[in-house]
Amino acid sequence: MDIVQTIFIAIHILSMAAIVGGWFANFKNPTVTTSQWYGATFMIISGLVLFGLSEMGGGVEAAERIKLTIKLVLGIMVFITALLGRRKINRGEEVSTGLAHATGGTALVTALIATLWRF
Repeated sequence: MDIVQTIFIAIHILSMAAIVGGWFANFKNPTVTTSQWYGATFMIISGLVLFGLSEMGGGVEAAERIKLTIKLVLGIMVFITALLGRRKINRGEEVSTGLAHATGGTALVTALIATLWRF
């Protein structure tokens, strides 16, 4: 079971890197890239799988559930902003600066919460 969890942690980290890296790469000309869209999708899926694996492994404390709930809400926000950005690009419209920065900035905040919040 540890191997499965390690694989999903790697997917989760690579997904975050795709979102934040795409944001930094296009910082001067903000847009939502395809890699950010796929990163947001895989980030949500791998996060839910990791939560399920931790529940199967003995449960999660209340403080950790609060952290994971906040991360889930922020992850959904990243997914929605990436979805809206990709839909605009597919229609031939320009992605607003605020939407592009919301995608990358929210993902960065989520990564900071994941690494800095200790309980």
